[in-house]
Order: sequence, then structure tokens, then C-alpha cells
Amino acid sequence: MELWDLYDINGNKTGETWERKPGNYVDIPDGRYHLVADILVIHKDGTFLLTKRDPRKDFLPGYWEPGAGGAAQQGEDPYECAVRELFEETGLKADSMELVGRHVSEYYHSLYYSYVATVSSDKDSVVLQEGETTEYKWVDVEGFKEYMRADLSMKDHIKRYGEYFEKLFAEI
Repeated sequence: MELWDLYDINGNKTGETWERKPGNYVDIPDGRYHLVADILVIHKDGTFLLTKRDPRKDFLPGYWEPGAGGAAQQGEDPYECAVRELFEETGLKADSMELVGRHVSEYYHSLYYSYVATVSSDKDSVVLQEGETTEYKWVDVEGFKEYMRADLSMKDHIKRYGEYFEKLFAEI
């Protein structure tokens, strides 16, 4: 059983919890939200990690996503969630983790915290989490831009990083 703390739109805990079941995030009461961490993973050599979601996932099965991410468990703050999700889904530990955005989704009843994790570990040390991801690859900037245009890319995730990508790609 996975429990989530519920929050108001400002990120304050309400004292309520929600038991996660497949697809039931849309049933969270209006005005209540759960925390989600997105983690964009960039290797020190400038390449980006892409992971392919397991085809059995209830949300966007088979899609590629940049890095890792997931819902905060009861008692976790966004940063703790990001560190845990990165390690669980990739086996990687970040050299640095920077919060670059916060977004609200009324439809998904989610408060998204978007992080950029910089890693220096061996690229072959990625360990995929059973039931979460099935493949991974490292891509350069052009490969990442191609991913952003692909049909099986997570468009909402890309939008949440919009300002960060504009700045990043302008510098390259």
C-alpha cells in the first residue's frame, strides 16, 4: 500500500492522506494535490538520460521520459522524493540536484517539482527498476531535441522544463 500526503495549492500539508491505486489520482478531491518529482538527468559530459517506461505502467506505458520521477510517499518532501526516485529507477546518485520549477496540474491533482540532477557515475551503471522502466539510453543535445519531438515523449514533462530548456539550449 502506498500512501501520499495531500496538500493545498500552496504546498501546505492538509493533514489528509490518499491511498494510491492505479489511475485514482484523478479522484483526489478538488483543491487537494499530491507531490510529484521530475528528475532530468544530465551526465557531466553533457548527455541526457532517457528511460523507457514499462509497458505495464498505468500511466503512459511504453513512453520515453528524460530521467526519472514519481510521487512522493507519505512523509517525504519533494527533494527527498527526487533523490529516492532517481536511485530507485536508475541506481544513480546525483552529484548535484537543483530545483528548476514548480507546476500545478488540476487534472492530475499534482504539484510537480522539477529537478535537474547532474551525475558523474559510469554511464553503464544505470540499474533499471523492475515494473518501472525497461530500457535506457544516453543522448546528446541533438538526440534530446529529437526525443522532445517524438510521439512517445512525455510532452507535459517537457513543458514543465520549458524555461530551463530555453536557457540551456541557448547556452549550447
